Amino acid sequence: MEMIQIVGIGLIATILILIIKEQKPMFAFLLTAFTGIALFLMLIGKISSVIQVLEDLAVKSNINMIFLKTILKIIGIAYIAEFGAQIVRDAGQESIASKIELAGKILIMVMAIPIVSVIIETVVKMIPA
Repeated sequence: MEMIQIVGIGLIATILILIIKEQKPMFAFLLTAFTGIALFLMLIGKISSVIQVLEDLAVKSNINMIFLKTILKIIGIAYIAEFGAQIVRDAGQESIASKIELAGKILIMVMAIPIVSVIIETVVKMIPA
């Protein structure tokens, strides 16, 4: 049912944007951005429940919470970078959108270094000397 609401909001916004775009392009862009943010806010509850389930699984599995939090931050960076790039792309600024995506990838790489280090250390310990 939620998907129908999301698609409905998206279709209504699209029709309004197409109508407004010819007369007031700035309002059309603002409506695009507002719709994207509204749809994202509708999903915050779902995202928090997924995070809670992952945290519960990590506790039961005795996984260090620092690793889980880092992975969740990486996922968050990926989603935020993609969302921001799409909004900027909708405004016709492809080069800025590409820079946002590049910044997201670099931040993900930086945040992943501790996890990659632990994986490499674990593999090296498993290899017989």
